[in-house]
Amino acid sequence: MPQVPIIMPQLGESIAEATVIKLLVQVGDTIEADQDVLEVETNKATLTVAAPCPGRLDQFQVKVNESYAVGAVLGYVEVTEEVAARLGLDSLQFKASAEKSGSAADNANADGETKRSGVQPTVRGLPVPAHAAGASYMSPRLKARMAELGLHAADLAGVAGSGAAGRVTIEDFEQFLANLERNKMSSASSMRVAVADAMRRSWARPLATVALPLCLDALFAHRKACDPKPGPALYALRALALALAENSAPAGRLVGNRIVHPSAIDIGFAVEAEEGVLVPVLRNADTRPLKELTGRYNELVELARQRRLPADATGGSIATVTNFGTFGLTWATPIPLPEQTLVLGMGAARRVPNWDERKQQFVPMMEANLTLSFDHRVLDGGAAGRLLARVATLINAPEGL
Repeated sequence: MPQVPIIMPQLGESIAEATVIKLLVQVGDTIEADQDVLEVETNKATLTVAAPCPGRLDQFQVKVNESYAVGAVLGYVEVTEEVAARLGLDSLQFKASAEKSGSAADNANADGETKRSGVQPTVRGLPVPAHAAGASYMSPRLKARMAELGLHAADLAGVAGSGAAGRVTIEDFEQFLANLERNKMSSASSMRVAVADAMRRSWARPLATVALPLCLDALFAHRKACDPKPGPALYALRALALALAENSAPAGRLVGNRIVHPSAIDIGFAVEAEEGVLVPVLRNADTRPLKELTGRYNELVELARQRRLPADATGGSIATVTNFGTFGLTWATPIPLPEQTLVLGMGAARRVPNWDERKQQFVPMMEANLTLSFDHRVLDGGAAGRLLARVATLINAPEGL
């Protein structure tokens, strides 16, 4: 006998799924067209799903208290040839319906439960469906389950939710956990977890980055004459400290409707350590000349690599400097620490041609990109650009550092 599917209808604008809360008829019942056969619940209302035509309810493919996407087949109505002809269905559609029904039966597991296919990507080749919103909303049940496992919303960034508007349902989450067990896993170090937590908290803010090219010829010439030789990042650190001493407002933190200004110009600098990054701090960097800072800077670099930083050299800094050029990178967008507004970055130096107006020819120079990532709530692009330009000016006059 021909079968007509009962389809989850579009129940409202932006509604992508509904939860079955009650079966209003039983398998084998004779039903009429437009008779209510299911009661479903969305995040906005409780509604009913009607039979598409008269006939006998052949099967339900749903379970109560489970959610199904719009367009999912909820069951089948067995109809007569006359009803099928009146609906304008041809034999090919009958065959497709029968094959779909058979496929659904084949997908039933040992407990007799029918497997549901998830929402499919609209753009092929993407690791996550382009329309998936991720864990933007989590039900209390899902939050409790994640808290039980010590997980955060960011851990679900790669999960394509099948719920309303792409939300991650508890079923999606449990399937995600099951899939994880099939992969090779290793324990994250305590430092890796700490860095992840800091970056997760930082990313809760609107961050932006400005950049400009910086000529390093003067810096390298000055460094060559120094003993001991300060690293390029220390030049940047000292220049940032002096710029913030002139105006500390860009390093302020927004708390509620107030900006908290820094009480001291304590600047941190990033040091790669085993399985993470540590940020030693140079206190009162605005009052100590470059020559005085060099020894302490080198000492803290070594202590950081050994993970033996003293308590007075950690925490409380108002900004960080990172030399991502040590990794061969010319451009990057570092993320400020959660308690900071600014992070100044320096890329790898490259020899580039520069037009010399006096000589009327191109001459070589060493150039690197200088970046400033900042909390956009505290300052805008103009203020960030002016601060970065001032730092560049100070670096270009290294004898004043």
